[in-house]
Amino acid sequence: MAHVKIAQTEFPVLDIIKERWSPRAFADKAITEQDIHTILEAGSWAASANNEQPWKYVYAMKGTPGFEKLWNCLTEGNQSWNKHAAVLMVAITRKTFVRNGKDNKSAEHDLGMSNAHMFLQAVSMDIYPHPMGGFFPDKVKGVLSLTDDEKPVCMIGWGYLGNPEMLDEKNKVTETQARSRKHHTEFSEKYKESF
Repeated sequence: MAHVKIAQTEFPVLDIIKERWSPRAFADKAITEQDIHTILEAGSWAASANNEQPWKYVYAMKGTPGFEKLWNCLTEGNQSWNKHAAVLMVAITRKTFVRNGKDNKSAEHDLGMSNAHMFLQAVSMDIYPHPMGGFFPDKVKGVLSLTDDEKPVCMIGWGYLGNPEMLDEKNKVTETQARSRKHHTEFSEKYKESF
């Protein structure tokens, strides 16, 4: 049975943030083109340095040749469960500013902002994303004929929640265990004059 893993937070975080997680079990249900466009629209409203919006997304629906080509760019471990994803997507950043060709040091950060917007929008629609670093960038570059200025940063599997029983034992354990995060005091510190 599909289930949402709600984060247990110490402070009153927005429900949509608590509900976002990265499943591996996807239901056999298609995502419509309109829903993908809605998710991409949400990404377009993310903040970016000088409003450059240095992101590019290439996606393919399950059952299409494009899906197979993108799926073949994943590592073996990610292929095993992404065969059930409704959509596969590559998140790409442009490394330089369009207006002057200078290096955009914020490009990957800004892509991450766009991703986060899309992820929360998707969860509000009961669609769940799973971002992955387990893919072969050079394969992606070849398949998509990317320029030297374009860098594939991550791949994302998208789908509706499926039953964890469909997964192998290792992934089933990950799928069903409680979520956890570092306490905010482990990565934040109030400014002190001693700095």
